[in-house]
Amino acid sequence: MTNDHGERLRRPAGIRSVRLGETKVSFVPDGVVRLPPRGWLPDTTDAVWAAHPEYLDDSGHLVASLGGLLVEHGERALLIDAGFGPRSLPPDPGTPRGPIRGGALLDGLAALGRGPETIEAVAFSHLHVDHLGWAWHPAPGGDRPALAHAEYLVAEQEWAQREVLEAHGTTEEIVAALAPRVRTVADGQEVFPGVRVRVTGGHTPGHAEYVITGGGRRLIAFGDTVHSPIQFDHPEWSAGNDHDRARSAARRRRLADELSEPGTIGFGVHLADVVFGRVSRDGAGPAWRPLDA
Repeated sequence: MTNDHGERLRRPAGIRSVRLGETKVSFVPDGVVRLPPRGWLPDTTDAVWAAHPEYLDDSGHLVASLGGLLVEHGERALLIDAGFGPRSLPPDPGTPRGPIRGGALLDGLAALGRGPETIEAVAFSHLHVDHLGWAWHPAPGGDRPALAHAEYLVAEQEWAQREVLEAHGTTEEIVAALAPRVRTVADGQEVFPGVRVRVTGGHTPGHAEYVITGGGRRLIAFGDTVHSPIQFDHPEWSAGNDHDRARSAARRRRLADELSEPGTIGFGVHLADVVFGRVSRDGAGPAWRPLDA
């Protein structure tokens, strides 16, 4: 592992873009959350992290980026997930979460030449608060969310079981703010040119991935199927807040197989500064290989 790669595992991502033929996809950063490693991945041990210090920052936390994936096709634009929004919270001792802050997403969109009003729809991987921010929280200086003009696309299974998510912070107030704009989508449905939803469950009851094809390649935006690159080496390590940990682990194994296929790229919104990558089975190092390493 190069020193640069190690540094990237310990910092949140900036704007990064990939071309898929006529489609451009870009990570739009919103902020960062720091995760206690044994709290977040409870099947790990102190020995694991002593052997892999490259994944931990100076405070001993896993670094997870927050943000959304901008998908542009011609003049049209879709956003997959909406970050945490313009707020910060201290560590929550009742959950495996360290400090979290958002707020940068609108600046990232502007840097990419997009105002929020140009986003026609927001497609959610799931309904946890670190993916909903700018879709429900009022934008600074206003009384409406910055993305309130857009359609909100949610997998049918996720919306039908949304009450399950209250334990993870998705309150009735948040659901009520989203509801007028929600359109439910079905597994396999095309929601934007070249973008299809794939319902996987596991992390939440109706967790969804998005498969984007173009230029002879495909990109799988896998949401919270994976939180840290180390999970590609150990797919059995599920997150402590996974709704169905066995199903989540099984999905990670299948995902790793897919991401080792030619012409396939992965996007993991939480994967520090290595959000785009592939899985390599050559045994010469970590399975997750950043696309631009």
